[in-house]
Formats: sequence, structure tokens, C-alpha cells
Amino acid sequence: MDAHFDVAIIGAGHGGAQVAIQLRQLGFAGTIGLIGAEPEPPYERPPLSKDYLAGEKAFERMLIRPESFWAERDVSLVPGTRIAMVDAEAKTVTSEGGRSFGYGALVWAAGGTPRRLACAGGDLAGVHVLRCRAEVDLIRAELEDARHVSVIGGGYIGLEAAAVLTKLGKKVSVVEALDRVLARVAAPEISQFYEAEHRAHGVELLLGRSVDRIEGESCRARRVVLNDVGEIETDLVIAGIGIDPAAGPLLAAGAEGGNGIHVDAHCRTSLPDIYAIGDCAAQESRFAGGARVRLESVQNAHDSASTAARAIAGLAEPHDAVPWFWSNQYDLRLQTVGLSLGHDRTVLRGRPEDRSFSLVYLREGRVIALDCVNAVRDYAQGRRLVQEGYSPDPAKLADPAVPLKELS
Repeated sequence: MDAHFDVAIIGAGHGGAQVAIQLRQLGFAGTIGLIGAEPEPPYERPPLSKDYLAGEKAFERMLIRPESFWAERDVSLVPGTRIAMVDAEAKTVTSEGGRSFGYGALVWAAGGTPRRLACAGGDLAGVHVLRCRAEVDLIRAELEDARHVSVIGGGYIGLEAAAVLTKLGKKVSVVEALDRVLARVAAPEISQFYEAEHRAHGVELLLGRSVDRIEGESCRARRVVLNDVGEIETDLVIAGIGIDPAAGPLLAAGAEGGNGIHVDAHCRTSLPDIYAIGDCAAQESRFAGGARVRLESVQNAHDSASTAARAIAGLAEPHDAVPWFWSNQYDLRLQTVGLSLGHDRTVLRGRPEDRSFSLVYLREGRVIALDCVNAVRDYAQGRRLVQEGYSPDPAKLADPAVPLKELS
């Protein structure tokens, strides 16, 4: 056995790093191992599709903590180690390379694996995903000689990349299989606004289209052929089509789950002394009407990490944080609070043409979420409406002159 840790944390992203930080802040004195698949110390991921891709932010500024921080807190970093097997009975984990680690408590914070294009040509050189530093470094190197970039997927990652690439002077085409961008996460009003913004910046949006295959020359992607026989001449392809939760080893060990590892309100799995947090965990949420959901966000990684750390430290508190998200595109900052799943009404607050407005989502009269575009005050004040499930007068809700704090 290579080492034994009182707490072994699998995954050195936002969630895993926060577990280690929180444990030490709570006075936990046992040994902690932070085992990550990448060679780098823990770093922030949101800049990968934004200012790091743009070359505006140095990697050193993305570190969650200076590298010296971990040694000073007696946290053992184990980089470049991908865990492939969990033995819940023996309390050991084994890496792809055969390294073995024992644990007292295990926190699975392995995140997700980006979906790659499954079509013919999806493995050609010049076809990339946006999930780790190494991949973005490759994209940045290839961008120097690229004129036309094809982005597959019209979700947040794809649109953020499109905004950055346009700013860098590239011709950008976005291919989205559904009939509007952001269709899985936002109402049509938000989709229409962002479609207009991207088109105004010169982005070609190909909606309701899917990729049939990618053709190459000299083993490098040169054409994206669409399902309707249309094609895009391209120099670079970026796929932003979602992630699959990195749950395989835990599910194989007997943990309950499916689309993510099932956890309770304290982030405990069905296996003894094993917790799961962040992108790979599925938890029942009152903000989703009691449904079990898997949330992909830095906020959820941080909050669930704190929940798991408190449980391990003997200070258990149930996870009940309001979900929130953000996306930066051009000079637009979209801030979302709550979950719009199952909404039966929307209220527009402000005018999209002013490029500062909010869309409020309601279910049975109660506010369940807000999408706020360049509307920081609405975002800050709307949180309480979601947290408490208020049912304000829709006419007042629609009036931007009425502060949301007056409706709670």
C-alpha cells in the first residue's frame, strides 16, 4: 500500500480542495490525502472557457491556493493519479497504474468526464473539449493558425467559448441539436436574447442541426458535415456537449446511483464511510420540488464539500443551499439563482433591448428561480424569494422600479 489517509479525497478540483480546506478549518487533525488525476495542484475551472482560453489570465492566478498552502496545512497532494477501483470492505482505492491507498473516510469528488463526439472523425486531431488545462493549452496553441472554429453545443460552455473566440478575431459557427441555445437550462426569452447577441457579434448559429461526421485531411479535422448534408469548412472543433458523472468505480463497488451517485442530505453514499460531492453526486433538493438532481456548478461543489467535511468532523448539518450559477459572454453577466425545473410561468422584469433585465420563474405562484442579465441587484435580492418560496404579486414582480426586497 502506498499510503493510508484518515480522509482520502478523490478529485482535486473545487469540491475536493474545499473538503480539505474545510476539514482543517474545523480543527480536523487526521491525515488528509488529496488525490487528483491531473498533474497540477487544485485550480479553478470556470476560467478555462473564459479568460484563460482568451489568454487574459495566467494559470498561476487560477490556483485555488498557492502550492505551499497544502504542505503548510499538512494536506498530502497526490497528482497524476486516476482512481479506477474502490474496495469498500477493505477500505482501499486503487489507481489505473496500480497504486493503492487506504482510508478511514473517503470523499468521492471526481467530477465528470466531458462527452466527446461519437461520430466518425470525432477522434481526429483538432477536435477538442473544454475541461482541463492541458486541453485548453492545446486549443490555444492551435488557435494561432486557425481562422474558422466550429463549436458543437449551444450550452453555457459552447457559448462562452464562442464569445471568446469571436473576440480573438475567429470566424465561429455554433451547431446546436435543439431548436434554441440554452434550451436545457433557460426559458425561450433568455435563449432568444443570447441568440441575438451572438449573431450581432458575427457568430453563425446553426440550430436544430446535428453533426453527422467530421472529415479530415492528413488526420486533421477540416470539415464538419451536418445531418442535413450541409457542411462547415473548419480549422478547429470544440465540443461542449456536456459531461458524464465520473461515478463508475463507486457504482462498481456497490454504491446506489445511476446518473450520478445517490447521496443523502449529508452527502453520504449507501456505502459505509464514503461520501460523494459536486458534479458526480445526485441529491434530493427542495429547490427541485424534492426530486433527486445532479448539479454541475462550482457553488454546488463548494457547498456539498462543506457538508461532507462537517459530517466527517462530527458537526453534521444537512445540505440546503440555494443553487446558483453564472456565465460571462461578451459584456453580459448572466446570474442564475434557484432551479427553473417544472416552472409553469415566467415574468419578465425589465427590457431585454436595454441589455439589463431579469426573468423570474414561478411554480404554482411561488418564485423558484431567476435569470438575471446584467442585473446584479435583482440577483442579490431575488435569492430570498427563492429561499423562502415567496408568492409575490406578478404585477409588482414585473415592475423593475419595485425592488425585489420589498416583495419578500
